Amino acid sequence: MTPEHELDPDTLGDHFDRLYRAAWALCGSVLTRPRVVRRDDDLGYLLRVLRNTFISGRRAAARRPQKAAGAEPEALDLPDERRAAAEPPVAAEAREVYRAIAELPDDFRDALVAVDVAGLSYTEASRALKVPEGTVTSRLFRARRQVAQTLAPSEQTGGA
Repeated sequence: MTPEHELDPDTLGDHFDRLYRAAWALCGSVLTRPRVVRRDDDLGYLLRVLRNTFISGRRAAARRPQKAAGAEPEALDLPDERRAAAEPPVAAEAREVYRAIAELPDDFRDALVAVDVAGLSYTEASRALKVPEGTVTSRLFRARRQVAQTLAPSEQTGGA
């Protein structure tokens, strides 16, 4: 177990990539419809979307009763959003993957985002989600299976 430490603001830039992927996985479905932004304030709008999505998720989680995850993270082969703008097929694939993640039940999505998108270890994810490590493992297994079934339903169900 690692000791507690103070978060060093000088190292926050080291986490932008992982935080971006986590934010996109959690909020990307919110932005699938066209949006109108006033006064060239794209960043302000996106920050409000992120904040409101976070608050909505917290409120929903607070209303749910508390309950006491497979494949390696690389098996999902999550597309790199930075390449997506230059490669339309990659962008389409990224949208499908993130849509499948967004459609997961909250507990499964949180585990998948923590481990496969943000890159946390199972132990780190269990601490962040405040559940036992075995619960993270189980949720992650089920989340990966559901994403795989969503992306390739005929292959997963034994169809043609």
